This record gives sequence, C-alpha cells and structure tokens, in this order.
Amino acid sequence: MADLQDELHTSAGIGELPLPEPLPASAPDVAGPLDEAHALLAAHPVADGYSGLPWALRHLPWYDLQLGESAVDTDVPRLREGHVGALFWALHLPEGLAADRAVGATLEQLDLVRSVIGAHPEGLRLARTAGQVIDARNCGRVAVLIGPAAAAAVDDSLAILRVLHSLGLRVLTLTGTSWASEAGLTRFGEEAVREMNRLGVLADLSGASQATAARTLAVSRTPVLCTRSAARALRPHPANLPDDLLAELGAAGGLCMVPLTAEQTGPTVRDVADHLDHVREVAGADSVGLSGTYDSGAAHPQDLPDASGYPRLIAELLRRGWSETDLALLTWGNVQRVLRTADFMAREAQQRREPSTARIAELDG
Repeated sequence: MADLQDELHTSAGIGELPLPEPLPASAPDVAGPLDEAHALLAAHPVADGYSGLPWALRHLPWYDLQLGESAVDTDVPRLREGHVGALFWALHLPEGLAADRAVGATLEQLDLVRSVIGAHPEGLRLARTAGQVIDARNCGRVAVLIGPAAAAAVDDSLAILRVLHSLGLRVLTLTGTSWASEAGLTRFGEEAVREMNRLGVLADLSGASQATAARTLAVSRTPVLCTRSAARALRPHPANLPDDLLAELGAAGGLCMVPLTAEQTGPTVRDVADHLDHVREVAGADSVGLSGTYDSGAAHPQDLPDASGYPRLIAELLRRGWSETDLALLTWGNVQRVLRTADFMAREAQQRREPSTARIAELDG
C-alpha cells in the first residue's frame, strides 16, 4: 500500500516537489488576534453609543480634534486608530444644574456640536439617518449622531422635542423627569414616546426605572437603546440591566450598548468581554453593542483608555471564539439596524399621525 501511495504521488508530480525551506528565526508569525481585529474593524467599524465630548470641550479655551487633542479622550486620529465609524455625542447635563436651565444648556451643547463638526470637515460629518451614516463612512469621515439628551431638555413640551429633533437630536434618555420616573411612564410620557416614534427619536433606557423601561418597551413601536448598560448579574451597578430586562430588550429588538467603564464593567478588557458574552447569551447577538463613554468623567479599563483601544477589545473576543458575523453585528450592524428601523417607522407614522399637541397639564394634571 505504501508503494502504491508513493507511485501515485510521483505520477502526480507531488513526490518530485522539494521540501519547503525552514523559515528563518526572524520570520514573523501568522497574524494574531490583534491583526485580525484590525482587519475586521476595517470592514465593520465601531458605532460608539456614547461620548461625553461636547461637555468636555466646553472647558477648553482652544482645541484641534483633527490633528489631535491630548486634553480629551477623543480626537480624529484616535478615532481612526480605533476604527470608529460613527459616534453618538451625548448632550447630558451635569448633576445639580437647575431644571429651568436644562433647555438652554442642551441647546448650547447642540450648537457647540454643530460648530465642532463644521470646524473639522475632513474628519467629522453630522448624520441624522442610517443612510447618512453610510455616506459619511464612504467619504472617509466619522459620522456624528446627536444624543442622547436628558429628558429634562424637553421641559414637558412635545413642541420642544420637535425643535430639538429638527436640530439633529436622535436619542432621548427617559430619566430625571416627572413623566418618566420610578413609577413608570405617565399618560403624557406614553404620548411622548409615541411622538418620539413619529419623529424617529430613539428612547434611551439606561438609568431608567424598571417600570419606565417595561412600559416604554410596551408602548414603543421602534427599538429602544440602553446607551450605557452592562449586565447586573456580573456587576450590580444601578444602570446595568437584570437578566429579565435584557431578555425583554432582546425580544423587542432593542440594543444594550455595554460601556467601557471600570465602575460598570470592571477594570480589565476581560471584564468588559465577560459582560459582552453575558449580554449576547441573554439578549441575543442582535441586541448587543458598544459604548465607549469616553470624556464622560468615568474611569476606563486597562488597555482601553481612549477611543483608540477598540482593536484590543475585539482581539479578546476573537480569542473567545466570537464569529465574524457576531462581531460585525456588535460593532456596526446592530446600530445600523436600529437606525434604519427608526427611520422606516417614522416615515410610516408620519403618514398616519399628525404632530401631537398633548400637554402634560392636560394628560397628567
């Protein structure tokens, strides 16, 4: 039998091939997980669910995000190094700000966002829709989506919500207001969620009460976001989600965006990966995303100090056996799905529903 195999190899020319020369000692190894991570992110960049950059920039007398700005965690060079293709810029307000200043402070931040984007046209581009996010990526720009903003910015007025949306707002956090509280959504709160659906403004449930989250999931016809939530089963932070709510979020097609913060996910890359594993297992691969939370004042895990660190996190997930399909959903695909769905549902709702004139005094008074 061995003679027959030798004859077959020889007749096919295989036996005549010389043995390969051994590689020199200095030859590089095959591509490792980090190289694979860079290659994957080049095709499927990160859509980062939360950046506190607008408020951080307010305290700087001068900055240049295009060339690099060491005073903050986020600039164009580091966004490119981290393969970030889209970024949600939060308009959240500092604690202790008077309620009557919420609208004005939010508008000031929104104006700053638009000014910053206008001053960095080679690196940043304002995007409102899923299509505009793709256009920005195809032009080599980082797409900036405005939000989340605090619900207090609406000041109990759907007219103000519509004005904020006309200026580019895409996400509103349903906390810190009388109509989205520990008791859940009031009648006005439910009407606000319906108007958000009509406009295409996404509801953010990070930090919301369990009652508000449950009722929002029941009322909203558009998928919701949790822009800064990890798994409470692994770390009992109040903004993290219990397993039952993660399962409901997944069933509703929502998106849990796991933050890269030491307080919520832990001090190492492995800790963050543990949360991503858990959310994927409970909510599903279609319902997990990433949220850098850079420039928000939070401490970050080792090896993830700024927006350039995403390849190291993806390399860790590759070591754990995550498929390219699941990683593509995590980094880019799930955010695109939610944005596309919100755009579609808004167009449909606008055909059958006029702008709401409901007032909080009429519904909740």
